[in-house]
Amino acid sequence: MRFTDTHTHLLSFLKNSTLTAVLLRAKDLGVHRLITIGTSQEDWGLYQQLATEASSTIQYTVGLHPCYVEEGWEASVERLEGFFKQNNQAKPFGLGEIGLDGFHLPEQADLAAQVLARQGEAFEAQLALAKRLDVPVVVHSRGQFDACLAAIDKSGINPARIVFHCFVEGVSAMQALIDRGIWASFTGVITYKNADNVREALSLLGPDRLMIETDAPYLTPTPHRGKPNEPAYLVHTAQACAQVLKIPLSVFSEKTEKAVATFWGL
Repeated sequence: MRFTDTHTHLLSFLKNSTLTAVLLRAKDLGVHRLITIGTSQEDWGLYQQLATEASSTIQYTVGLHPCYVEEGWEASVERLEGFFKQNNQAKPFGLGEIGLDGFHLPEQADLAAQVLARQGEAFEAQLALAKRLDVPVVVHSRGQFDACLAAIDKSGINPARIVFHCFVEGVSAMQALIDRGIWASFTGVITYKNADNVREALSLLGPDRLMIETDAPYLTPTPHRGKPNEPAYLVHTAQACAQVLKIPLSVFSEKTEKAVATFWGL
């Protein structure tokens, strides 16, 4: 059985010189491909270099995460298109992660509103870029699900090119994605005792249009909670999803690998 970690952040492993060991552990457990997700200018170039050196194992995206949208964000977004046009190094697989984050906001209401407005402007600009480039889009939505959907609907982008990463909403939100043809990706949250709403949403979606991810080093699945997450732990998310869907793990592997190939254009 083989699995793809469709959303991981390898920067922390690069910084502490553990990436080689992390990749070996992942490979031993069947995680044969990783897509490392860009969040800011700090990691875009590093991920491009990784993908250039290990193109059979590592792919990457570039995007300005909402938590990194600061004043003057336009200069960062202007750099993104250049990564898709370079010929001498690996090109990104998609644009992301981009979106809205209503969790990491200032306490003062007026400042929080300003931050969200700035995030919205950057999200719209990047959606427009993704539409023009016709590339997959990885959406970060935390406490802003309806606002993210509204921005996507307004953009006119092809919904089939969009995945909501780390889906933690319930059935009604999942139905909204299904109605639009938007994809969803699940993390180790699916293994948490208090995540019944996420498991219900997974059951509604079914096995044919979903992907799995670690979001490493965050959201470590049971039984490793309390430790930094890593791609090898993707197998626990896969097992939990297969159990919810009442299908053998081998069938789940086949279906998610097909979904990965379809969404990312492999």
